[in-house]
Amino acid sequence: MSQLRLNPLTGRWVTIVAERAQRPSDFAPRSPEIETIPGRPCPFCRGNEEATLAPLDTVPDGDTWRMRVVPNLYPAFDGSSGFVVHHLGPVHVTADASGAHEVFVYTHEHEGGLDQLNDADAAEMLQVLKRRLVAHAEAPEVRYTQVIVNHGREAGASLVHPHAQILGLPFVPGEILDEERAFARFAGGCVICTTIEAELVSEERVIFADDEVVCVAPFWSGAPFELLIMPRRHETHLQNAERSSLDAMGRGIRDSVKHLKAALGDIAFNLGFHSAPHEHAGQFHWHVHLWPQLTTVAGFERGTGVMINVMPPEKAAETLRAVHTPA
Repeated sequence: MSQLRLNPLTGRWVTIVAERAQRPSDFAPRSPEIETIPGRPCPFCRGNEEATLAPLDTVPDGDTWRMRVVPNLYPAFDGSSGFVVHHLGPVHVTADASGAHEVFVYTHEHEGGLDQLNDADAAEMLQVLKRRLVAHAEAPEVRYTQVIVNHGREAGASLVHPHAQILGLPFVPGEILDEERAFARFAGGCVICTTIEAELVSEERVIFADDEVVCVAPFWSGAPFELLIMPRRHETHLQNAERSSLDAMGRGIRDSVKHLKAALGDIAFNLGFHSAPHEHAGQFHWHVHLWPQLTTVAGFERGTGVMINVMPPEKAAETLRAVHTPA
């Protein structure tokens, strides 16, 4: 029988359909490589720095660089006007899309990826993000910063070279508002801390865990092989976390992708960092979501907002624990 499970972070129900559970081999790797224009150099490779705007942050590597953050040439959010709403009619409301939109090239390797980062670079990645979130928090027009990684064409990537995007928004998006409400109404403390404790006791959905990080296939997974990566130290904002916790989360993110790739091949995925809004002072615990793009969101999901997952998270966790991940 199918089972409804409540996502305590959003208050939404998901449907686990165990009878339709698919084998890991039933999920195909991502489509062929993103098309490139012949003769056009990759703007994110070393030696092509003139193709981007001046960097906002650089991690040096001798006479060159290991990582760099540059403004997006085609920003979705830009400017410092702040969030001013304009009513054009009874149902027509608009506002300037002020804020910031940056590209984080976290590796100089064109054929690299999160799973190929060494320990030092995985840790450094989070230190760069910390600096950018500190800068965004000081910008009055930015209320929330969303960090994402889109890997593969199906996940929305438009360039092959591995990179993340850092978007400073003039408003707090609905997904984060839902999570804020969930933290506020959760009885007994922090919903993430409680999730960590419960999953470590159960063990059936834990992919890996150490003194700093826990990675699980969450009980309420809305999609096959969805993962939740959580720092064990309670901290509201990513930029306020201790270095050892951030370093461990960098390695944990890398290892999560390694497990997926070892089990399923080079699949498309989205990675999303959820930290509290910059002026938030209530209960929150920053964390990272990893959503493989293995199925299509159909009419039922779009019409109701209720996700159907044909891969029970317990089976997903068992599959991911069993794979060998090269050091």
